[in-house]
Amino acid sequence: MKPAFITLYYREGSSDKVYQASLVDVGGLFEIHFAYGRRGNALTTGKKTLRPEPYSVALRIYERLVAEKLGKGYREMDETIVSSHSVAVPESTGILPQLLNPAVEDEVEDLLSDDRFLMQEKKDGKRLILQKDGSTITGINRRGIACGLPQNIVKDALALPGDWLIDGELVGETFHAFDLLEHDGSYRAKALRVRLVALFNLIASGQAPAIQLVASYTGEAVKRRFLERSREDNLEGVVFKDMQAPYIPGRPNSGGAQRKFKFVETASVVVTSLNGKRSVKIGVLDGERMIACGNVTIPVGSNIPGIGDIVEVRYLYAFRESGSLFQPVYLDVVRYDLELKDCSVNQLKWKKAEELVAA
Repeated sequence: MKPAFITLYYREGSSDKVYQASLVDVGGLFEIHFAYGRRGNALTTGKKTLRPEPYSVALRIYERLVAEKLGKGYREMDETIVSSHSVAVPESTGILPQLLNPAVEDEVEDLLSDDRFLMQEKKDGKRLILQKDGSTITGINRRGIACGLPQNIVKDALALPGDWLIDGELVGETFHAFDLLEHDGSYRAKALRVRLVALFNLIASGQAPAIQLVASYTGEAVKRRFLERSREDNLEGVVFKDMQAPYIPGRPNSGGAQRKFKFVETASVVVTSLNGKRSVKIGVLDGERMIACGNVTIPVGSNIPGIGDIVEVRYLYAFRESGSLFQPVYLDVVRYDLELKDCSVNQLKWKKAEELVAA
């Protein structure tokens, strides 16, 4: 019983990718870790096991994962390739984002009428901090881990002057910028209003079509119109931000200077097993216990996630009696930037059976 490690590569046309898999000993039990991305860039990391497993179980998962990648055209990296191409090791940057608490319907009225709070669209992508340090462009996920970036983002980031740190959301190959942390010095202690003016000037100073400024709306009448239009356009939701507040990493215990209000319910869930016919079982954690949330269909054209992957689903509500999600829809995104603790049962919106009858 010993740990195992393999580095695979895939090269075809413009694709030049690396996939690493490892069987890791954690106190006599074993986990399957993986990392992937473009060769030479920082790799996105994650685990294929929900919890440490006996060696025989973990080894089967490891061998199945390697066989799956080999079947997709990956090949084991030999010494010649290793020596001629450096593979960046994922590492913590120590840079963490400011996280938002949700606002309930009753609080929205106060946030709309309060002139201290502006409103922005809540983008439906992956949270990302973008950093420029000289000629080096780094993507940083919500866990503070360096991660790979689309090449068009790197190219456009280099076109913006100075060294800087921008917070935003990556949607496809567009980075939607909504806050500025640094620009040739720290902006964290400055009011949001000041940070947004500086962010606008920075983005406007270069040719960077892949880096877009998220629009801000102020004044009660304007915010109300944008809220109505956002609902009509089936956007994910809106965000309220205190224009006088500094940038503080982490999430406050309650309330806070930045609040999110979603029109639809979404949840980060764990894939617990594969059903076949493009369906997977999903669950959330209640402490150390996994609670089943039912099944979700994977649309044709989307890759089927693996056991242990964290995925996003949209749903109407959850049944407290069973824990199942009503009408879950797979959002075609595997959240390698999240951990199992982020898949808590506390994120679910519940509805009791008697409420359904009354409705």
